[in-house]
Amino acid sequence: MSMKRTNVYADPEDLAIIKEAAKRRGISEAEIIRQGIHLAAMANRVWDEPLFSRTFEGPGRTPSRTEVRDTVADAVRRESDTGSAA
Repeated sequence: MSMKRTNVYADPEDLAIIKEAAKRRGISEAEIIRQGIHLAAMANRVWDEPLFSRTFEGPGRTPSRTEVRDTVADAVRRESDTGSAA
């Protein structure tokens, strides 16, 4: 991956936290800063397409907590049944 050098000003306390984290994780301070820049960039990105481009059939209302729990439990049961048969 091609990178471009830039200079930024940072709070000394933030830099101290980055330094400690880099040492603890065994990676460079620059890598932590690059990861932070990437997260900030993605959080502020304007997407060309909507997150949900499909429409789904349904009751036209938000399901209740019980309906969501039961649907997830049914899916887990189906997956477990399929996995145990293999």
